Amino acid sequence: MTDLATGRDGDGDRTAPGPPDLERYRTELAGYCYRMLGSSFEADDAVQETMVRAWRGLDRFEGRAALRSWLYRIATNVCFDLLHGRTRRALPMDLGPAGDGGAMTQPLPEATWVEPIPDGRVLPADGDPAERAAARESIRLAFVAALQLLPPRQRAVLILREVLRWRAAEVADLLGRSVPSVNSALQRARATLAGRGADASRHPAALDEAQRDLVDRYIDAFERYDIPRLVALLHEDATTNMPPYPLWWQGPEAIGRWMEGPGRGCRGSRLVQVEANGVPSFAQYRSAGGGRYEPFALHVLDISGDRIAGISDFLDTRLFALFGLPDHLED
Repeated sequence: MTDLATGRDGDGDRTAPGPPDLERYRTELAGYCYRMLGSSFEADDAVQETMVRAWRGLDRFEGRAALRSWLYRIATNVCFDLLHGRTRRALPMDLGPAGDGGAMTQPLPEATWVEPIPDGRVLPADGDPAERAAARESIRLAFVAALQLLPPRQRAVLILREVLRWRAAEVADLLGRSVPSVNSALQRARATLAGRGADASRHPAALDEAQRDLVDRYIDAFERYDIPRLVALLHEDATTNMPPYPLWWQGPEAIGRWMEGPGRGCRGSRLVQVEANGVPSFAQYRSAGGGRYEPFALHVLDISGDRIAGISDFLDTRLFALFGLPDHLED
């Protein structure tokens, strides 16, 4: 069987001429497609389709453009195809006012929501610390959700210029547009994101010792289901939401009321720390009795200063396999 990325068969022999290092671009292409699409699963599909199209088009690749630029052109077109005629993905806060901690509503389809993604799939394993910090900021849920407000072409321009730091002429060549039109699209995109308080140039510092302790206290309070202690860790305007339900709550009182009411089935859960969207995150396994714990939700935290500013709980157990997590835990 031939490897689409390398052009080698199962015995390691080259079966056709072409770029030998296609696979080394997979991580950065996944990050680009994720920011474009807002979906971890669609990003995987888009990267695979990019690799397939690249392999099939090797006879037309003449080497005048860099291999990386050529792959980004293919990935951009794949994303445009996937975005054609679709509504944007969002977070519950984008769809309506906060609730009061009451009963659940009907879930909405998966395509409604921005999804989390493992850091390892989209962030470089090494490299310049400043570049890694910029990459982490640009995959945070709030920023990815803000990107979805932009028309696809503006979205591509902003990601390529502001996140990946391409020159305007390079972006114009990729998109088949003029430099002035690229600059104009960038200005419109910046204005839209500024209205949402999203800025790709803001690089959050790594967690300090106090914030790491805050994360530890969150884990302990949640596993003990000590709600008074847990809500004491929240900002006064903290939010929590749980796709696929179009519900969100704001403030420790409403969040605590939810957790002690409809959310009380989470009592006795276990948390496993994972790396998602550049921030502290946890896989929640809920008790199924008999010392067994089943996948339930993925928690993505937003930490600001010495408090937790946001908790996004994704009730999509497909994410556990995406993060390489076990299908259950034993006590």
